[in-house]
Amino acid sequence: MNAKNKNRMKLSFQRNQESIFYAQFSILIIVFFLFTSNLQAQTSSFYTKSGTLNIKRRNAVIITESTLAIGTLIGLDQLWYADFPRSNFHFNNDNAEWKQMDKMGHFMTSYVVGKTGMDVLDWAGVSKKNQLIYGATFGFTFLTAVEILDGFSKKWGASWGDIIANASGTGFLIGQELLWKEQRISLKYSFHQTGFAKIRPNTLGDNFIQQALKDYNGQTYWLSANIWSFAKESNFPKWLMLLLVTVPKECCMENQIQLISFLKIRTDILSESGLGLDNNKTKSKFQDGVSTTHS
Repeated sequence: MNAKNKNRMKLSFQRNQESIFYAQFSILIIVFFLFTSNLQAQTSSFYTKSGTLNIKRRNAVIITESTLAIGTLIGLDQLWYADFPRSNFHFNNDNAEWKQMDKMGHFMTSYVVGKTGMDVLDWAGVSKKNQLIYGATFGFTFLTAVEILDGFSKKWGASWGDIIANASGTGFLIGQELLWKEQRISLKYSFHQTGFAKIRPNTLGDNFIQQALKDYNGQTYWLSANIWSFAKESNFPKWLMLLLVTVPKECCMENQIQLISFLKIRTDILSESGLGLDNNKTKSKFQDGVSTTHS
């Protein structure tokens, strides 16, 4: 590989890390607000879910989401993209980078933001159909706007892989609602700090928040299936969960990521560390399962 291609790849990796970090950090702010509203809906009589459409609540949700999303995009454009040359809209193929761990982040972010968007519209008494149209697609819409900003940046470019991952996360959410009218399989995320960030802080982050979004070595994505929900008439324990876990193994350089996917059985007792949407108070215990390594 010549020096020019190496520099281009290095720049592409830096774009992948930095732009995703700023986008996901901004999304965390949006999700925090939406989740707080949803939590209040469960704990305060004032915020109790409306049985019918509440126009004031619906309008408040729309205005707040729109303001946060537009403000975040303007901030990204002025604080990040403005420092680099602009260009005509173009695409950049980054699908081979990071062993697709960044795509897992896109998939989950789209799912989480969409699910939270549905929840706050449900709190406002919006119909299920409109929850799916306007709430579930919120994550995909916002992330696609970020890809458009990438596309007009001369040094980077929009990524079809990112867009597909965003659409897949939204499709995973909507598909379950259409099929089962509930989320029987949820996505969760957890993170632990690693020593690799100290070696490459510019790439993997120099503080906990940056590392949680940029250091794929410490990220774990959990696909959690509630077995009882598939056989509700049975006596199968509701607390028994089936997990498909994807974690990276010792990746410090960009092309050294190895993914380990393994199947586990989880019994839920107390609250599990990580990001989940079911709000169950659970604790993870594991029994040996099937382990497969992907290089």
